[in-house]
Amino acid sequence: MLDVRFIRENPDAVRQALEMRHDSAPIDDILNLDALRLDALKRMEALRAEHRQASKELGRAADKPSQITAEMRARGDRIKELQGQVDRYDEELNDLLLQVPNIPHPSVPEGGDEADNVEVRRWGETDRLDFAAKPHWELGTALGIIDFERGVKLSGSRFYVLWGLGARLERALINFMLDLHIAEHGYTEVYPPFMVKRDCMVGSGNLPKFADNLYHDEEDDLWFVPTAEVPVTNLHRDEILEPDALPLYYVAYTACFRREKMSAGKDTRGIKRGHQFDKVELYRFAEPMRSDDELEGLVADAEDVCRRLGIAYRVVQLCTGDLGFASSKSYDIEMWAPGCGEWLEVSSCSNCGDFQARRANIRYRPERGAKPQFVHTLNGSGLALPRVVIALLENYQQADGSVAVPQALWPYMGTVVIRGVG
Repeated sequence: MLDVRFIRENPDAVRQALEMRHDSAPIDDILNLDALRLDALKRMEALRAEHRQASKELGRAADKPSQITAEMRARGDRIKELQGQVDRYDEELNDLLLQVPNIPHPSVPEGGDEADNVEVRRWGETDRLDFAAKPHWELGTALGIIDFERGVKLSGSRFYVLWGLGARLERALINFMLDLHIAEHGYTEVYPPFMVKRDCMVGSGNLPKFADNLYHDEEDDLWFVPTAEVPVTNLHRDEILEPDALPLYYVAYTACFRREKMSAGKDTRGIKRGHQFDKVELYRFAEPMRSDDELEGLVADAEDVCRRLGIAYRVVQLCTGDLGFASSKSYDIEMWAPGCGEWLEVSSCSNCGDFQARRANIRYRPERGAKPQFVHTLNGSGLALPRVVIALLENYQQADGSVAVPQALWPYMGTVVIRGVG
């Protein structure tokens, strides 16, 4: 959420930022409502000052105390009326502010969509195979480790079942990534609920913007998490962190649930887009002056997973038109998948500045006795499982149809190769 004072003082800059993002928000309505609220506050404070003065005069009045009392009562009623107006303005203003996306960081390249994203660097070889690569849906079916038909039978389109070494591969990747981030990158593991309250969705920036893409239990008003970013953001909601508490590094595994309405008709083959998938999430709470550096560190931690798995990848900086709603600056990490013949996003690492912290009311004291300030929040996949599985199967496939297991996963898999049954 943007500070209404920032919008009030920089309306043209906010409008320009929206244009750069190719987005819209009710800025005029916000400014008009803010002006009404400030006017009501001004009149209310003036009446309160008069009320205090009349109270003093009442104590000294030798005559006409009943007249002064009547005037005070009428003034008190007017103050209550104005307070009610201010409360309504606050609620309406908050609803409007929740519709405004974050302001892009000055270093973000301007552009309209993903075609204008900028490649920053790449690592590894994309032509490691000396035979025609098969796509993962053929490999997984032939090996008996991915079952699309039974996934559809159980739950419908965009679901699948993992069998045997396919299920073990999923679990191995999760454990490998968690162990790496905990032991070598300094993160604390968190196992959060997979369902959260509405306030958590609002705090992370998913509501009200993306309600149509979320799964919701209406009876209890609980929301299935689209990413562990949601519960981890809210771990410190409505808290003031003590001096020297920052930075905080958290890593969490969750299943993720998305309705994928926004991708209707896209990537219908294979496991690239599903309504349920696994992900290991990296999260950092940082001081504002450190968040730019923290973003680079977050990206480096996600890249380390790619390198240890030995899969070619590239880092792409998102342009203004491709930024997520809550992000001020983002990098995508994309693994090469030779069977699909495309780069697959396995992580999106973002600096959200104080945008989420304002929504979730997460603050810290720079030093003891200092006025609390909003923290900066950063998040990124470390990594997202389905597309890592795709890249691994397609890059490590062998001419006989088997799939070699990357050395980093040997301790977790109990085998060095995935072969078909029978």
